[in-house]
Amino acid sequence: MSGRPPTIAPAGQGARPAGAAPVEVPGRAGRQAAPVATPASTPAPRSTSSRPATARPAQPTRPPAGPAGPRPPRPTAGAPDPAAQPGARRSRKPLVGAVAALVVLALLAWPIGLAVWANDKVQHTAALSGAANTPGTTYLLTGSDSRADGGIEQDGTEGSRTDTILLLHVPDSGPTALISLPRDTYVEIPGNGAAKLNAAFSWGQAPLLVQTVEGLTGLTVDHYAEIGMAGVEQIVDAVGGVNLCHDTDVNDVDSGMVWVAGCHDVDGTQALAFARMRKADLTGDVGRAERQRQLIGAVMSKVQPSQLALRPGQQVALIDAGTGALTVSNESNILDMARLALAFRAANGENGITGTPPISSIDYRPGGNAGSTVLLDPDAAPAFWAAIRDGSLPPGPVGGMPGA
Repeated sequence: MSGRPPTIAPAGQGARPAGAAPVEVPGRAGRQAAPVATPASTPAPRSTSSRPATARPAQPTRPPAGPAGPRPPRPTAGAPDPAAQPGARRSRKPLVGAVAALVVLALLAWPIGLAVWANDKVQHTAALSGAANTPGTTYLLTGSDSRADGGIEQDGTEGSRTDTILLLHVPDSGPTALISLPRDTYVEIPGNGAAKLNAAFSWGQAPLLVQTVEGLTGLTVDHYAEIGMAGVEQIVDAVGGVNLCHDTDVNDVDSGMVWVAGCHDVDGTQALAFARMRKADLTGDVGRAERQRQLIGAVMSKVQPSQLALRPGQQVALIDAGTGALTVSNESNILDMARLALAFRAANGENGITGTPPISSIDYRPGGNAGSTVLLDPDAAPAFWAAIRDGSLPPGPVGGMPGA
């Protein structure tokens, strides 16, 4: 005998022998078994034995099944969460790494795939002359006014021609320069004698225009780019329109420009008319060149790489519009056009140069069938082109109206 009195069971139950295992409470698996309560009037005496009683381990019991099936046992308070064990954390690391790798691949694949797609859309043409290189990088850009691209007819001209001729030069050192060459500039056209500059494009397309510009400026053209005038509308619409300013009222039938003096938000159609208007402008080609550069600057200000990165739809629309009407020299690709765009932005910034060559007259009449032409200053022009080539001109506007 251990000296421990038997536990008195409540009425209606048999007495539990001393030393028997505690009764398990259903539904409480994993917790300590609860002893059968004794009547309040008869408290259960404590054991007087000096040695604790040896009890068999309680067998785990399955909690009663509910409508959804057996409930798993609840962890004991203070027990570690298996999901939070070091092994579990390590098991998630490969998954996290795989997801990160996929994200990096997606970020790389998108611009690469976009560049490949854009490069396939660009048309190519023979344009460069193969002349000896000159310092820096020189781009010749034209706006082609072909009847096939939806441009507005002016002066009854047949075939294709160019109203926009821009020379963009990035020197080895010094400011980037964007120089507008008036289309009516009186120049020597190889094999054709003296005539207006845009006649070179009409007579011999890109190759003859490149040769003529090289003879005029002394700069070798490294990259040629031509965009159909209808593409201007699409590009402006792709960036959501632009804000342009002109300080006089205009109602020009030939270009379609209808304008109230001031600044206005315009769509592609209005922007194209803004860039092409000439006859209602007293400054003629000089004024048109200024508006063309203003339009270019307005478009470039809307094309912010940091913003486009978050707008893949706009990237696609802009590239589709820009490349759909774009023709470049055979030696040029979409990366060269990206560098061209960066050079455009630099030239239109505060550290760039924009304007025209020195002009002597905007109504020079040499006779023959040439009509009214633009005459560059024969004394100042050579030094001007040399300074553009060498990057020695200070930033700011250059050229413009004679005597201005």
